[in-house]
Amino acid sequence: MTITADRPVSLWPAAHAADARRPRSLQTKIGASDTVCARRAGYLLHGRTPTDTGEKRKAILGTFLHTGMLEAAREEYGWIIERRVEDDTIRGHIDAVQLDSHAAARLPKRLRPSLPAEVTTVEDIKTKSTFQWDAIRRYGASDAEIRQALLYADLLRTEGFANIDGQRQLARIGPLAVGRIRFRFINRDSGDDHVQEMPFNAERARGARWWVQQVRAAETPEDLPRTFPGPGLSAVCDKCSFKTACWGPTIGGQSPQSILIHDDAERGKALAEYVELSEQIKPLKDRMKVLRAELDGSEPGAYGENVLSWSGGNPTKVDDTDAMVALFKRAGLPVPMAPDVAVMKAQLKAADIPVPTRLDHDRRTSVGINVTLRKKP
Repeated sequence: MTITADRPVSLWPAAHAADARRPRSLQTKIGASDTVCARRAGYLLHGRTPTDTGEKRKAILGTFLHTGMLEAAREEYGWIIERRVEDDTIRGHIDAVQLDSHAAARLPKRLRPSLPAEVTTVEDIKTKSTFQWDAIRRYGASDAEIRQALLYADLLRTEGFANIDGQRQLARIGPLAVGRIRFRFINRDSGDDHVQEMPFNAERARGARWWVQQVRAAETPEDLPRTFPGPGLSAVCDKCSFKTACWGPTIGGQSPQSILIHDDAERGKALAEYVELSEQIKPLKDRMKVLRAELDGSEPGAYGENVLSWSGGNPTKVDDTDAMVALFKRAGLPVPMAPDVAVMKAQLKAADIPVPTRLDHDRRTSVGINVTLRKKP
């Protein structure tokens, strides 16, 4: 295709092609960033072909933002960025390493950071949307994100930087005493950032290593557990490139999770747990209704650790029939004379005549679940 100056083209095909060539997109050895879900890691380790391709624009934008921030940190502060660590079982690319003064002194002057850290720190940068932002500020990094950072730090602590082209000077300083892990979350929409720090914990790192060992020990990916609850209930599953391989195709509009029940015994167990949880949740829902009523009319603002705001309460948009009729007449178009269904229904009811209905198979009512106690024989 010939591209001319007066025919602008989308940059997304180029962005997708560049993303597909990235080392992380091409590697087949399990990486620390692949340890989000056990079964997904199994599919990757066994070289399975992805079954699902989704829209990657948000992820690509996150990658571009991520890369730009790291490059700025390298230029301004001398951070060590995007460096590989690995051993015989796992590899990873650490976003940023900030060396303490002792470790920095072992490097040539041109590679030393301008501001050494108090303790050697492994930093992982994550871009998030505004939709996720409140949860990030409240709860911080997920278990999977912590596991990933622990693996990076443990590889650096036990192996040091990988001895490969482009980082051999770093590899010569050997294993490093990592003292801290830092997460830097960046809001893709507003640019806000949120930092979470934790000391390196060798015991938790061993737990992360054990997780990888269990994945490697499985004979097939299907022998591994699903870490998340599945499509429709988890954004991780919705975007997973192995969604169909893991959960199977959608059949008859049923939830993918329906494949988890195999017989009446499992069905009875799930139903009993459903009832038990309903009984536990009811008083909480009742209490929330009371609190919601008490807060009604409160002004938006910060109260303690939480910020109150209100949404909704706006006039509902409805079709302006009179305005449409006026537009038709002004344009010289015939005004449709469709029957007034509302008036006809009201007159039939007033005459005590049943209103006729028909089944519309293209539209379905929502499906509710009802559970009652079985009558004793």
